[in-house]
Amino acid sequence: RIGYITRELLGEEPVEIAMFLHGSFAETGEGHGTDRALIAGVLGMQPDDERIPHSFELARESGISIEKASIHLRNVHPNTVLLKVTGQNNRVLEVVGSSLGGGRIQICQIDGMKTRFSGEAPTLVVRNFDQPGHVADVTRLLAEEQVNIASMHISRDVRGGYAVMVIETDHPIPEPLLKDLRTLDGILQVTCINLSREEK
Repeated sequence: RIGYITRELLGEEPVEIAMFLHGSFAETGEGHGTDRALIAGVLGMQPDDERIPHSFELARESGISIEKASIHLRNVHPNTVLLKVTGQNNRVLEVVGSSLGGGRIQICQIDGMKTRFSGEAPTLVVRNFDQPGHVADVTRLLAEEQVNIASMHISRDVRGGYAVMVIETDHPIPEPLLKDLRTLDGILQVTCINLSREEK
């Protein structure tokens, strides 16, 4: 799931995947197949896909380079990974995610900006310039379409730099609304994640 959300946030086909495993992931990840599951997710596979054990080979057959190493991250869950993925259009994305057990995950950071979401509820991830008015523009469009916000978290790298809005909603967000959000001034990327729908 962490890998799959990373793929959705990247928004393009990956060409390089660097996987840095922390804590228990680093100690037992290979034996438990964690590394293969993460790569499978970045390739777009669902958790029940029979090809997961062969994800490394499938990635390399597709010309995707893979790097794997251990890392020590501060103040994170023992089962945590930092994924650094490069897309075919040279976009580079860093995602920190944790496995909480029982199939539950949490995305803790996107490009160094703190987040906290699981993808189980319909989730809108908006990357934008850190300027006045962007949050109001996004919430106004959601309200106009009767989309109720269940939770909202905003983070930025530096003042006036880049920011990320993570908005969990009660119901899936219709595609026309996503298109409208993408046309707003100062909005860099809009991604809608809904793992419960994807995995049905």
